[in-house]
Amino acid sequence: MNANPNISIDIHAHAIIPEADAIVRSDPGGARANQLALVASGRASAEYNRQLMTTVYRPRFADLEVRLRAMDLMGIDLQAVSPAPMYNYWAGREIADKFVNAANEGIAALCARRPDRIAGLAILSMQHPDLAIAQLERAVTILGLKGAIVCTSVNDVELADARFEPLWKRAEELGAMIFMHPAGCPLGTRLAPYYLSNLIGNPADTTIALAHLIFGGVLDRFPRLKLCAAHGGGYFPFYVSRFDHGWIVRPESHTCREVPSSYLRRIWFDSLVYSPDQLELLVSRAGASQVVIGSDYPFDMGVDDPLTRLDAARRISPEDKAAIRGANAARLLKLNPE
Repeated sequence: MNANPNISIDIHAHAIIPEADAIVRSDPGGARANQLALVASGRASAEYNRQLMTTVYRPRFADLEVRLRAMDLMGIDLQAVSPAPMYNYWAGREIADKFVNAANEGIAALCARRPDRIAGLAILSMQHPDLAIAQLERAVTILGLKGAIVCTSVNDVELADARFEPLWKRAEELGAMIFMHPAGCPLGTRLAPYYLSNLIGNPADTTIALAHLIFGGVLDRFPRLKLCAAHGGGYFPFYVSRFDHGWIVRPESHTCREVPSSYLRRIWFDSLVYSPDQLELLVSRAGASQVVIGSDYPFDMGVDDPLTRLDAARRISPEDKAAIRGANAARLLKLNPE
């Protein structure tokens, strides 16, 4: 697909691939993982999420026409669709590869039905880094997907760990976007009530992951890695002055080549920060070139009017709004002819 200068692109939308879901549901490890997730999110939130998945969300996930109508109402021309963030990093190599292949082929099939409206992101078996590299290569070079969605950590291992460096190198070589999306935060039952597992946990986990990637020097070693952080990058862009101060005064924090805030100009962030003033602050910190539209379709923690919220940000120039609306994402996803 070639991108026109007025296109609007939503970088953050999800799909569930039933064939992939059936693979993990058939394994006892899936049930154990679901039980742990229930404890972390709290029974009330888990039950409400289950209701949503079986009612409100079902047609939005399953029916392409429902998705396209929702996109039309939002004013979105193209969605970059990734598998819903259920990573199944508990899985052994055989079931992990089956799950990932089914998920990625399902995303590719969705794209093939409407290539003018849907682009795809793969999911990877990050718990098996060598397998993840092969899966990314297949997704990009054979299935035509634009990159991959990864969690903020892998079984309590940070993305800055050395075992993932070959993957970042290959993603850099392929020009594949890495969309980093959390799946809660390992703070135990403190975040179980009030849906704090999502309200606080998701942005907190993204903040921690970005801190490790920056302080750990990953972006120094892979300067062309196209990393996009969900939910506006969590708290990192909004409290980056504290990271800068620590980098200056603490020797154990002085590990990356540049002051941490400088890396905001090398990471992309979606616009899902809810209010126009927060979006203005994100743009002032990261630069308009690093912000892309994100709706988190079809989840209730997403928004159904991302472009309206962008338009309401009065301190963002019309030129910058046009870039955020679609031009930035078109370059990030390599939609332009060049």
